[in-house]
Amino acid sequence: MPPTLPETWWTPGTENYVNNDIRPYKVTFTEEVINDLKYRLNHTRPLTPPLKDVAWNYGTNTNALQKFLDHWAKNYDFKEREKYINQYNHFKTNIQGLDIHFIHMKPSNAEGKRVLPLLLVHGWPGSVMEFYKIIPLLTSPRPEHDFVFEVIVPSLPGFGFSSAAIIPELSALQMSVVLKNLMLRLGHDKYYVQGGDWGATVIQTMSCLYPQHVLGMHSNLCTILSKWKLMKNIVSSFLSWTKTRKGGVSLFLGETGYYHIQATKPDTVGVGLNDSPAGLAAYIIEKFSTGTNPSYKQREDGGFLEKFTYDELIDNLMIYWLSNSITTAMRIYAELYTKANRSLTQLINSTPITVPSTCAQFPHEIMENSPSELRTRFVNLLRVTKMPRGGHFAALEEPELLADDIWLSVDEMDKWNKKNENSSFTSKL
Repeated sequence: MPPTLPETWWTPGTENYVNNDIRPYKVTFTEEVINDLKYRLNHTRPLTPPLKDVAWNYGTNTNALQKFLDHWAKNYDFKEREKYINQYNHFKTNIQGLDIHFIHMKPSNAEGKRVLPLLLVHGWPGSVMEFYKIIPLLTSPRPEHDFVFEVIVPSLPGFGFSSAAIIPELSALQMSVVLKNLMLRLGHDKYYVQGGDWGATVIQTMSCLYPQHVLGMHSNLCTILSKWKLMKNIVSSFLSWTKTRKGGVSLFLGETGYYHIQATKPDTVGVGLNDSPAGLAAYIIEKFSTGTNPSYKQREDGGFLEKFTYDELIDNLMIYWLSNSITTAMRIYAELYTKANRSLTQLINSTPITVPSTCAQFPHEIMENSPSELRTRFVNLLRVTKMPRGGHFAALEEPELLADDIWLSVDEMDKWNKKNENSSFTSKL
């Protein structure tokens, strides 16, 4: 049996006067924020030149970074991008003492089809901006399906415009409780879930703890993280990187340094990132370079413009900058490694997930398990799709591929649910 997580109140002292209403919200770039940001960008100290011919092997190449910062300061149209961000319906509501920000989009014309709730969950260093290109692909009916999606896209607690806890222990595990309660607040007792990165951890935990609510799970980072499976995965990942990627083990280790910093000292590194837009950009765009394709670190330009635009990457940075949330977002790493949460993680990760599950595997993802390994935890694994291209930020990088797989996966999971409901009903007669 999975454990029962408490309904922790994450801002003690506010229990008696919190407003539980669902309130419309608008993202605003004030003149004060814009002017301060431009000043900081235009008064960045001279960047240290990169070593000759190292590309991105020492981290963010400052020649490429300078072009990025110049675009942010001179060519990023703040008011137009503000309109772009506000094109969808934004809301806030208080869940367990946290003001949770979320986007909620229903199909404009369901055409008589069933409307299925779908929770989309981001990770770090992403935000709700990761899903902007995929939302219309999911809320527009398709003739071959008798359903269409209503999407709910929350900012995780401590990320963007969702408030952060003021007490420790709010990890991705406890965030699953918050998002379960968000869906109940919106009137959804049963729904589908999708996510990658930390979003994958959140939805896998939701699927494990709340199978009575989760109709099915789709993830672009399905993982097996029980104690022994994790050890095996680390070894196999080392071998895989050694065989398939230039640099082998050293490259694997070279791309995980941020994880150790954020799992131990997020508040230390957060000071500089909160204070300097150049520092924030350098820290985050490097992830969108190597996370998209590890070979991009061999390119002088970092390769990220192959899949993203400057504006798309800056939109994501603006979410962190406006909300001053990079420190609280990075705490998601540290909270998973508290003594209590380490034990809880092992208990949850060793509990089978029984809801119908599907996985999309993009070739440049940071971690991968075989279907046979996945079935040791996802006992009703219906579909594993090997994608022809793409990396870690799938929804932003390859929205059409991911959307197509979500449609097909939910179709299979919907049929599985109907079949098993009928079987359950028949067995009771």
